[in-house]
Amino acid sequence: MPRPAEPGRAEPQAGFVHTFLPGRVVFGAGSLDQVAGEVESLGVRRALVVATKSARDAADVVEVQLGDRFAGRIDGVTQHVPTELAEHARAKAHELDADGIIAIGGGSAIGLAKAVALTSEVAIVAVPTTYAGSEMTPVWGETSGGSKTTGTDLRVLPRVVVYDPVLSQHLPKKVTAASVANAIAHCVEAVWTPKADPITEVTAVEGLRALATGLRQTLAEPLDLDARSNLLYGACLAGSALATAGTGLHHKLCHLLGGTYNLPHAETHAAVLPQVTRVNAPEVPRSKAQLEAALGTEDLAGGLFDLFTAAKVPTSLKELGLTGDQAREAAKAFRPTDNPIPVTEDLVREILTRAWAGTRP
Repeated sequence: MPRPAEPGRAEPQAGFVHTFLPGRVVFGAGSLDQVAGEVESLGVRRALVVATKSARDAADVVEVQLGDRFAGRIDGVTQHVPTELAEHARAKAHELDADGIIAIGGGSAIGLAKAVALTSEVAIVAVPTTYAGSEMTPVWGETSGGSKTTGTDLRVLPRVVVYDPVLSQHLPKKVTAASVANAIAHCVEAVWTPKADPITEVTAVEGLRALATGLRQTLAEPLDLDARSNLLYGACLAGSALATAGTGLHHKLCHLLGGTYNLPHAETHAAVLPQVTRVNAPEVPRSKAQLEAALGTEDLAGGLFDLFTAAKVPTSLKELGLTGDQAREAAKAFRPTDNPIPVTEDLVREILTRAWAGTRP
């Protein structure tokens, strides 16, 4: 007899719909050298390079590779993509007649490229140097007036993603761990959103396994290329799961906190995820068990908290600068969303109170 479907997860017997997104992944040490060739294959005439400060050396390499296809460059980006910066990038892309953007760096660089693609016909080639996973998604975000707006649009989905573990080899442990927490959040939430399905679950579980393994390896040997490869592989899967399953209570809380109170995006995930997992995971027991096996724990919420703590990622919103009054204010401001259990103000207040204090689930 077919087993009943869990809330937030479709069983194959019950039928489901899964959308595979178009895109190309180039993976491996030294693959930065293939960026110019990928740009040429896309038919891009003039490419604008967008790079974080930490990715300037890689951007220099790509600039030389591009030759006549290099149109210009934006160095330095800001998290949460402020509207002012997005407008500046759009104007520059228009001024340079760019039909392609090469984004090199973390989620902020890729987010800025997406802001341009949202309003212009440009092809994005993403070269991630952290583990945010946004390079695999059609999700965009922009912040204005203390409020972050997000949406989904296939125009912002990178056409090619180049994963070169050498570029993240010297990423500091602190930045690495926070970025991995962000990616892990994509995996965990992907099993309980309304659009979750058996394919997103398989992707999310394998992503969590690779991320947890890679993080533990990297904490022991920061320069280990195999460990960095594991993390990029996990980030790729995490982004893919998020792209199809969408976001829910956890991500919406993090966007509210980041956009309104300017909390650091990656670290906010580490503080909030264990608390949301504590209330949601019991509603999807078989998915929970799969994630626990991938993480190597018998308690998913507690295991996540312990992993982040061992990696020295802050697990309290208080440590990130949020006040108790702001946590209560955020609970009142949060709007209900689809979730395995009803989202009430009391539930959100409980989650944020525990996340603010850093209470182990």
